[in-house]
Amino acid sequence: MGNYNITVLKGDGIGPDIVAEAMNVLEAVGKKYNHKFNFNEKLVGGAALDACGVPLPDDTLEACKNCDSILLGAVGGPKWDNLPSNMRPEAGALLRLRKELGLYANLRPAIIHKALSSASPIKPEIIGDSLDILVVRELTGGIYFGERGHREGKYGEEAYDVEAYSEFEVKRIAKTAFEAAMKRNKRVTSIDKSNVLESSKLWRKAVIEVAKDYPEVELDHMYVDNAAMQLVRNPKHFDVIVTSNIFGDIISDEASQITGSIGMLPSASLSDGAFGMYEPIHGSAPDIAGMDIANPIATILSAGMMLRYSFGLNAEADAIEAAVTEVLDAGYRTPDIYSEGTTKVGTKEMGRIISEKIK
Repeated sequence: MGNYNITVLKGDGIGPDIVAEAMNVLEAVGKKYNHKFNFNEKLVGGAALDACGVPLPDDTLEACKNCDSILLGAVGGPKWDNLPSNMRPEAGALLRLRKELGLYANLRPAIIHKALSSASPIKPEIIGDSLDILVVRELTGGIYFGERGHREGKYGEEAYDVEAYSEFEVKRIAKTAFEAAMKRNKRVTSIDKSNVLESSKLWRKAVIEVAKDYPEVELDHMYVDNAAMQLVRNPKHFDVIVTSNIFGDIISDEASQITGSIGMLPSASLSDGAFGMYEPIHGSAPDIAGMDIANPIATILSAGMMLRYSFGLNAEADAIEAAVTEVLDAGYRTPDIYSEGTTKVGTKEMGRIISEKIK
């Protein structure tokens, strides 16, 4: 019997709705496979701001540092948009959690389920009936964590943000990408802007060095502007994409949009070892919070990634993914993915049906 301690950060907006269903699915997995998942719920983001005056209370951070893994819903909303950046839920909670916990590797699968292939905005002859891309984004370096400030310049006040990477940071994330590729189709595309940026020249050099340790993996390089174009022109070229924090932020959103439903896609943010934070890629959608219409599948699949990457429970992760596929094939849809001829269900019902398939 496995015993796992999970810090649960439901967050804001639809966060509590979707995380509740992921917890139910984990409970179903625990019953079937004889595991115990211990949930410790803590405040984060706007909910923490309202209750405690800060987006990441000390006891929340402490709980995150002393658990086996973290399950996160979503943070933020218009209510807190006008606060100073260090107090906003996104920067004050998410960026700080990533830095404090050393979560440097962000894995974002962009997957099209066969049952939802018609939802993709890409032509069927390009996309086919399925797609499976893994974006590996460096998460704790680059321009989002670099030196920043204001100064007097040639034309008056200037603002600046510095993009800087060490060889160590690049090699670390490249290794994550190559290890992932070894379990997939053994192809890595590294995205940079080395024709212009010094940081990208170092990035490309470091990735090439790491590639020597993985002779079975095919490596190619793309400038970020070309990669953005190729993702919509020829998405099946890609297997594993590895790139910097800012490029990954943009490219992973583009890849997710190709799938047709942002409500379907999970993510994992990993540190060295097995520790990770798991969350859907979509936002908090406060306008539909509590209405029982949010899609919980991205969060449920994020819980599946937790089982696979942090706990090494591959059969259990497979069971979650198979249950989701079975439910979609049976025609069940939340409103965001509903189409004529399918069966519309709410957040709770979708979670219940997936849990039943696992049992």
